[in-house]
Amino acid sequence: MSTKVEDFLSDLEAGTFVDRVSQALSNVALGVVTNGKKGKVTIQFDLSQIGDSSQITIDHTLSYVKPTAKGKVTEVTTSKTPMHVNKGGKITWNQEDQIQMFGRNGEPNPPQQ
Repeated sequence: MSTKVEDFLSDLEAGTFVDRVSQALSNVALGVVTNGKKGKVTIQFDLSQIGDSSQITIDHTLSYVKPTAKGKVTEVTTSKTPMHVNKGGKITWNQEDQIQMFGRNGEPNPPQQ
């Protein structure tokens, strides 16, 4: 199963990354139609393994260039989010094959053998 992009983007920075992308797109689009010049929004992901685990750190960079009447405004922000790599390479916030520690009644489940 592959990574669901919508879920992945919503998990970055606990949802604030999607908000920043939305705002950047709107700001740049407004600059483009107001000034008749090209703008640019760029998203970059750098992935690195955390130790010997099946977790990764995702460095996510959002940059944009908004045209203005006399030039441009540029902003670049970078942040990090740890994620799990599950079966088939699916990236998620929570590990998908995690063992349930407690049953429905709140009692601990017996250890898995």
